Amino acid sequence: MSAGLISLEGKIALVTGASGGLGAHFAVVLAQAGARIAVAARRIDMLEPLVARIQASGGQARPLVLDVTSATSVSRCFDELASWGAADVLVNNAGVTVTKPLLQQTEEDFDRVVDTNLKGSWLVACEAARRMIAANRGGSIVNVASILGERVAGGVAPYAISKAGVVQATKAMALELARHRIRVNALLPGYVVTDLNRDFLASEAGQKLQARIPSRRFGQMTDLDGPLLLLASDAGAAMSGATLAVDGAHLVSSL
Repeated sequence: MSAGLISLEGKIALVTGASGGLGAHFAVVLAQAGARIAVAARRIDMLEPLVARIQASGGQARPLVLDVTSATSVSRCFDELASWGAADVLVNNAGVTVTKPLLQQTEEDFDRVVDTNLKGSWLVACEAARRMIAANRGGSIVNVASILGERVAGGVAPYAISKAGVVQATKAMALELARHRIRVNALLPGYVVTDLNRDFLASEAGQKLQARIPSRRFGQMTDLDGPLLLLASDAGAAMSGATLAVDGAHLVSSL
């Protein structure tokens, strides 16, 4: 593969949920590929170390305040980004979960998870697409779903439901936005080690989970770099409506 295919030089990328974990990692990866990076989260102070890190490495980055559950906040975020131009790449990463048994999940739990993960990704993707169309430049939207969008696990019902919705929303968006040269794909990570889950994955329960993964390993954030760049760049120019699992064969494990 030519290095030019995965170059994002001259592109503008927006990453939501970028205050830590996968979002922060994705922002660094895209910056290293040459994109100017706008990182967004509800608290701008949580973004400042990431912006400084990218800038210290020679990249261009800026923080934006964004509550993905609010259409007003989403519109305001893109208005602020407009001083750079329309985003060429959106990584729709913001997400939350509530872990407890199904019958202990409350209406508030359900609303919080689905509003952030599904409604939020919908609001941001649609606004990004409107701006891309107005700029007449096409673009790539990468919705971060999960392998739980295709299979299930106990204790995270609203999360699995929301991510299944993201998978189907990706396909619906891809169908309608293709005529505008906007590609929409979903990245489906498996269990990936981050600061938030590191202790659990190293625990006895985590080791039992690892034993059920055919590759017998948890993913590392760097495992997502290539798939992300494929979907974001011209290397994936003919891909739209695809769901790309990065899970060590977990989805295809035997029942």
